[in-house]
Amino acid sequence: MAVDLDAEREVDLARWRRALVALWWLPVAGLIAGAILGVVFSFRGGNNYKATALISLGQPTSPGGALVNGFGTNPRAVQQIVSSAAAQEQAANRADMRPSALRGHVSVSQVGTVTGAGAARATPLIALSVSGTRPSTTAPAPNALSNIVVQKTTAAYVGVKERTFQTTLTQVNQQIASVNKRLTIITRAERAAKNLDPLQQLVVVSQEDNAETRLGNLIAQQETLQQQLAFAKEVESAKVIEPARSVKASAHSRRTGLVVGALIGLIVGGIAAIIGYGRVGRLTT
Repeated sequence: MAVDLDAEREVDLARWRRALVALWWLPVAGLIAGAILGVVFSFRGGNNYKATALISLGQPTSPGGALVNGFGTNPRAVQQIVSSAAAQEQAANRADMRPSALRGHVSVSQVGTVTGAGAARATPLIALSVSGTRPSTTAPAPNALSNIVVQKTTAAYVGVKERTFQTTLTQVNQQIASVNKRLTIITRAERAAKNLDPLQQLVVVSQEDNAETRLGNLIAQQETLQQQLAFAKEVESAKVIEPARSVKASAHSRRTGLVVGALIGLIVGGIAAIIGYGRVGRLTT
């Protein structure tokens, strides 16, 4: 004989309705108890804070101008660095917190994803976030981790280039100052040489031309070095674009806790009513 599944389903639904009507106080009690527990949990939850630092990994180049590919420009390397126990312990010490407070509360994401032909030359921009319950320690932690990332990525390689450019620029500046002093002396000699014979005047003018030519070359070299130094600092090297600030991320809403708790309590109470009605029915029979 064929079994009528629709008829059995109607019988079950009818029995559930009878159970909910007969033991109506169980869903109501669950509703009230769940609402109370939800509100109590929302009071115990407290506030959550989040702080995000923005880091540019930089795009170092070789002396010939070619891009240098290495772990320092790989966003995944940042995730491994900030997740390491050594980095988190160092950052926790700077933020005056326990290292265990950082485990599971550090996240790294890439801001925007460039595709196509420009993806190879795009400078990775990283958002490093830390969540916590204390605003006084939530911000210092990502700032400390950001400094660690900068130190361990492109800053080490580019730092050598910056020091080289700076040393050369200092020497060029000194040479420019020396040539300017020499030009001052030559200008005075030129004024005094008006009463001299033409040959001596020609010697003074020749020295002045040589000094001015050298000064022009030094100024051109100075401009090139200044541009290279600025490019190394602003483009090639990793740096913190925006330091982290603590912001209240979320708080356990009293209304949300009440609604969720009441819903869970209502469902549990309804299940208890159906089970209890079935047991009562079997006992009466």
